[in-house]
Amino acid sequence: MISRLAEAIAGEVSVAGDKSISHRALILGATAVGESRISGLLEAEDVSRTAAALGALGVIVEPGNGGAWRVIGRGVGGLAEPEGVLDMGNSGTGARLLMGLVAAHPFTSIFSGDASLRKRPMNRVMEPLRKMGAAFATRAGGLLPVTVTGTESPQPIEYELPVASAQVKSAVLLAGLNAPGRTTIVEPRASRDHTERILAHYGAEIVVKDLPGGGRGITLTGQPEISAQDVTVPGDCSSAAFPIVAALLAPESTVTLRGVGVNPLRSGLLDTLGEMGAAIGIANRRDESAEPVADLTVESSPLHGVEVPAERAPAMIDEYPILAVAAAFAQGTTRMLGLSELRVKESDRLAAMAKGLEACGVKVKEDADSLTIHGSGRPPRGGAEITVDMDHRVAMAFLVLGMAAKEPVGVDDASCIGTSFPGFAEAMNELGARIEAVW
Repeated sequence: MISRLAEAIAGEVSVAGDKSISHRALILGATAVGESRISGLLEAEDVSRTAAALGALGVIVEPGNGGAWRVIGRGVGGLAEPEGVLDMGNSGTGARLLMGLVAAHPFTSIFSGDASLRKRPMNRVMEPLRKMGAAFATRAGGLLPVTVTGTESPQPIEYELPVASAQVKSAVLLAGLNAPGRTTIVEPRASRDHTERILAHYGAEIVVKDLPGGGRGITLTGQPEISAQDVTVPGDCSSAAFPIVAALLAPESTVTLRGVGVNPLRSGLLDTLGEMGAAIGIANRRDESAEPVADLTVESSPLHGVEVPAERAPAMIDEYPILAVAAAFAQGTTRMLGLSELRVKESDRLAAMAKGLEACGVKVKEDADSLTIHGSGRPPRGGAEITVDMDHRVAMAFLVLGMAAKEPVGVDDASCIGTSFPGFAEAMNELGARIEAVW
């Protein structure tokens, strides 16, 4: 797929539902009693894998009338043993959260995935789940396929996360649903809190306390009977990042995005772009299903380099690839710190962005956990075909770069984009982009 220089990016776009919240809405619906209806669910490959896995665990999950999905839950602790392997495709979120959920059920489950997911480590999730009574068998290094032998008597624990991780936190909380007593997570820095919010929305007893130094303590009372709820999934702020940056970089552009999630623990990109000089208006703030939502208006803006502190990483970990593209157009140096987590995403995103930007004529320095980009304030050369290693966010980031670079930019495989943003090329082309299927 190739992206060529666009004259302007303009119009109104609604991005698909938030991927992180979509996974959690399905999972909480599965543990509730009754029928939950989920509007705005992201109908993409990653979320479909979670829906299929829940179906294999005995939950009825199906699209309903009017676009809302139906989930008929089995109650806390009520899942059934799957007959086959749970193939999670490329979905690390789905795999890790469901490993937590089944760890507190007295049966065996086997998780696998595609070539990319089978390279991603699972040890951080398994360590606390072992303390709760589950057992695991894995490939060397804690890699998929993973066999989970759940426990008949899950134990509540107090667990201090070595590093902030919403996925590890969520896996432990989901296991804690079926454990008697209180399960407590202590995180060194606040990570995205979608799981805590949706647990509260479903009526679970959960208490969140701010701790000195920016951390949080989260305590869940286990074995509640939670009732089915209606859930509205907001637009994915990680997906919105791509039309946002495209509008900032292309001349004479204005884009409006409706109903985007603006959870403060996910809005690090908006904060950083604002510091770089981006003109981003936020209006019509409201809450939907316990999540903050707003409408965004973005206008072309000259950007300047900034230093992005390590403590901001949990609030924008998925947005660094597209931020790196914005930094390539900015005047001056942008330094991004605390990026070691990017080494173990769908690809080594830190290395992928450094290599791809260099191929497009951008001066970059890559260190173990940081990326420094020297922008000239002018569009970079472009003119490269980027190997994306099955990483959807790397692919979309370089296609956005091609919309404003001097020469076209291509990606070797755009099929992975469907895991999070189905219809990406079509949506961007409606705004004025020139993305074509072939090089």
